[in-house]
Amino acid sequence: MQSVNVGTGEFSYAVAPSWGKLPRDWELGMVSAVAVDSKDRVYVYNRGTHPLVMFDRDGNFLASWGEGSTADPHGIFVGPDDGIYLVDRDAHVVQKFSPQGELLLTLGSRCRPSNEAPFSHPTNVAVSPSGEIYVTDGYGNSRVHIFSADGKLLSSFGAPGSGPGEFMVPHGIWVDGTGRVYVVDRENHRVQIFSSDGRFITQWTGFYRPTDIYVDAHDRAYIVDHIPRFSVFGLEGKLLARGRTRDVCHGIWGDSRGDLYGALVFERRVEKYVKLN
Repeated sequence: MQSVNVGTGEFSYAVAPSWGKLPRDWELGMVSAVAVDSKDRVYVYNRGTHPLVMFDRDGNFLASWGEGSTADPHGIFVGPDDGIYLVDRDAHVVQKFSPQGELLLTLGSRCRPSNEAPFSHPTNVAVSPSGEIYVTDGYGNSRVHIFSADGKLLSSFGAPGSGPGEFMVPHGIWVDGTGRVYVVDRENHRVQIFSSDGRFITQWTGFYRPTDIYVDAHDRAYIVDHIPRFSVFGLEGKLLARGRTRDVCHGIWGDSRGDLYGALVFERRVEKYVKLN
């Protein structure tokens, strides 16, 4: 482990060197997102020949899938059942897969964008504790769509703008254990918090083009932005810590031991941050 540390206090991490061992002659494309399942398997979603690559927590290669069937990898979420939700941005669809790559559900119509309806270049996805699927429809639209677990559209909220409940590229999303919805409003440099049905509650500011959010089992929110850095918040809105990253993290996730994984989009790799305390 190299001697590069980031963060402070309880949120101090050592950067693991050269994490992620690919098969010979393989390489990742731009890394859009990363997620971790209940077994600490790490899923790397990237814009390369092998869109979804799976590693163990030590970075050993396990499997890949999605070759030839993915247009533009963007967002990822691992659900409570370890289902893998993938946002294919330029195909205008969100799909759920098993960890083995079996297609289980498709939301949206492939290659058919819709105005202010699902979808036009969606960005990310999250699943609530009760099973609803929330999708940020962020590049063509400025909305969040809510679906039932079986894919029925229930409702939508949001509009273009900078006021409460308005978005300028909703880019990341999370739903906490109480059902509150956290939307990373990238070009408004903030995170907005909503009730489960889309009622605006409050917002967090002090970011520069934030990209993604991850909430851990202890109700701490980790937000990455273009400084580049990560910020740690309590869910009541208190800033707990900040740390620099060595490139812009397009996505972030953590494992059961408190280690973090950052999707370094331009460096085309995942950086692992090993918790020190």
